[in-house]
Amino acid sequence: MKDLWRAIAMVLVAVIAIVVLETARSGVTFTNTVVGQTPVTTLAKADADGPHVVVAHGFAGSREMMQGYGLVLAQAGYRVHMFDFEGHGAHSVPMSGDVTRIEGTTQRLMDQTIAVVEAFADDQPVALLGHSMATDVLIRVAAERLTGPLVLLSAFSQAVSEDVPENMLLISGQWEPHLREFGVETLRMIDPQAKEGDTVRASGVVRSAIYAPWTEHVAILHSRVGRAAALEWLNDFYDRSATAAVPPTGWAFLALMASITALSLPLARLLMRSEELPDPPDLPTWKVAVWKVAVVLVVPMLLAPGLAQLIDIDVLPVLVADYLAVHLGLYGLCTLVLFPILSVKTPYGRLRPLALVALVAWGIGVFGFALDRYGANFFPISERVPIIAALVPGAVLFMIADSVVVWRASVWRRIASRAAFLASLGIAVALDFEGLFFLIIIAPVILLFFFVHGTMGRAIGKRAGPLTAGLGLGIILAWALGVSFPMFAAAGGGS
Repeated sequence: MKDLWRAIAMVLVAVIAIVVLETARSGVTFTNTVVGQTPVTTLAKADADGPHVVVAHGFAGSREMMQGYGLVLAQAGYRVHMFDFEGHGAHSVPMSGDVTRIEGTTQRLMDQTIAVVEAFADDQPVALLGHSMATDVLIRVAAERLTGPLVLLSAFSQAVSEDVPENMLLISGQWEPHLREFGVETLRMIDPQAKEGDTVRASGVVRSAIYAPWTEHVAILHSRVGRAAALEWLNDFYDRSATAAVPPTGWAFLALMASITALSLPLARLLMRSEELPDPPDLPTWKVAVWKVAVVLVVPMLLAPGLAQLIDIDVLPVLVADYLAVHLGLYGLCTLVLFPILSVKTPYGRLRPLALVALVAWGIGVFGFALDRYGANFFPISERVPIIAALVPGAVLFMIADSVVVWRASVWRRIASRAAFLASLGIAVALDFEGLFFLIIIAPVILLFFFVHGTMGRAIGKRAGPLTAGLGLGIILAWALGVSFPMFAAAGGGS
């Protein structure tokens, strides 16, 4: 009965969260178009006649991630156009060019942005709003082409001068000290005495730099303070008084994701009653000597990055995906080989097809649908399907090994197991910083995966055993990595 009430509570939380998120979308039409090869989603109310706003996402992001700001502006009557950069989201053309030169990758992204701006330009200058990587691109676009106001989130760019951009609001997260300092520096180009929160004006240049409370680089995308400030800034430029509610979509999104994750446990119990599954309760609990656990964690941590350096594969059009597929596979293989060497009786259990399908369907279908609708792109275009398939073998080996290591384990062993893998990625970066730098950006994605899908796998694994849980989690991990990380082609390619 206690489990039933918990499930009802989680369903209630999910329903409330969905109501908040859907209310934010009410009355706004989502229209998908293409500018050249760039996918664009236009947000606008039926009677919208406000200025156009072009919205750009950050590195490894997608247009879905920007709807927190886009919806507020659309509710206020603006016509908002969110697009995917090359290599991101649903854009089928990989990023390309030399990432170390402004004339390389940056110029390609600028050209793409200008094409989108020109597609929607009318008698009013088009406003630009962007996050992280996009802020440098938008500032450089404003230097080359007449634009309206800029609203930049978590911004940094060496292209800012005393004259460019002319109209700019910088919003940084409270926990982004270096970016907040950059914002103040841009103000002091105009007024040496300016401080954060000021609005400075001189010779037609208007700038302000503020921070969004209780946010960092990702949470800023749903900051209520940030979104309200963005709307006010655009209203001031265009002399508009339109207002819009700024709902707590960030908290609603987190609540929805948490409730879906928590509901995996009652789902597992509903699908697999313990009396029907004699295997998992009888499997060994993996209570072995501490030194054996240490060997199982440390040896793969050290061996995998060294061995992976010896395997030079470069076929997947995704940054460091080839290396990551090899690293995952070698890490998992090393772990699995150590079990018989150390005479550890491993609790694999039998493969449970129903449990496997349930885990994958819940992790990709239900959780993925909610994520794709409200948070970030999660469903692949056709060009990404081979990438996911190539990641599956290594991801499955890794997750089966991980599921065995943490089977009925204490929270400390689970933490140690995941920390060892992240440390292994850190060693890989240290061995080849220039080639594998982007593994640093993957680490938070993997950590979030362990928190969310790892919880789902643990719920299923308790009933079905580590083999089923590991196989399902491996498929989901390959999917998550394959859809989220940018595609990148060799310099000069991508067209």
